[in-house]
Amino acid sequence: MQRHDLVFVCPEAWRSMLATRSDLAGDPLVARWADNGWPLIGRRPIPGEAPGVALGLPLPPFAGKRRLSFVMQSEDVISISRPPALRIASRVAPRAWRPTLDTLAEIASQHAVEASVFGSLAWRALTGLDYLTDQSDLDVLFHIDRDTDLYGLTADIAVADALAPMRIDGELMRSNGAAVNWREIHTGATEILVKTTGGVGLFETDLFRLGRIPS
Repeated sequence: MQRHDLVFVCPEAWRSMLATRSDLAGDPLVARWADNGWPLIGRRPIPGEAPGVALGLPLPPFAGKRRLSFVMQSEDVISISRPPALRIASRVAPRAWRPTLDTLAEIASQHAVEASVFGSLAWRALTGLDYLTDQSDLDVLFHIDRDTDLYGLTADIAVADALAPMRIDGELMRSNGAAVNWREIHTGATEILVKTTGGVGLFETDLFRLGRIPS
C-alpha cells in the first residue's frame, strides 16, 4: 500500500469496528461508509497504535471536515486501488476547473505519465458528496518513471497553474511511492522534501531524479 492509495474494507468488519467507537455512535454518514462501497485511505501508523492496517477518513466540510483514524486487519481489506484518474474526476469537477484539468491531462500525455487526483476532488468523484469549497485546491498526482523529464514536466504544470482559477497542488510520485511536491522540483532546489510510505526526509534532488530514493 502506497501513499494516496484507496482501501476498500468489508462492510461487516466496518460495522464491527464502529461498534467499539463510542465517539462515532449515531453518525449515519460514517455508519454507512463501507456499505456504500466508499474507500478509506492509507496513512502512516501512529507510535503505540494497535497493530493492523492504518487507515484514515477525511469527512466533507458539511460533516465538520474531521479526519478520522482507524485500524483494520488485513483480512478486512477487500481491495486497494490508485486514486481516481484525472480524466474521470474531470467529469464531476466545477465547470470553471475543467479547462485546467484538460490542460493537465494533455501535459501528462505529452510527458507519457499517468495523472490522477487526490484530495477534495477525488473524494467528490468517489462518493458524490460535496467536498469542494471556494478555497479548495486541485491536488494532482503524476506517476513518473526514471525517464520522465521532471524539469520539463514541472515547467508545463507551472504554466497551467498561472492560468488556473484554482491553486494546482500535488506531487510527482515514483513507482516505489517516493513523492515530492512538484513546486520543489520547479524551483530548481538542490535538496527537496521527499515523502515515502515510511516517513518524510530531505534528500538531494538528483537522488530523486535518478530514482534512488528508497520507499
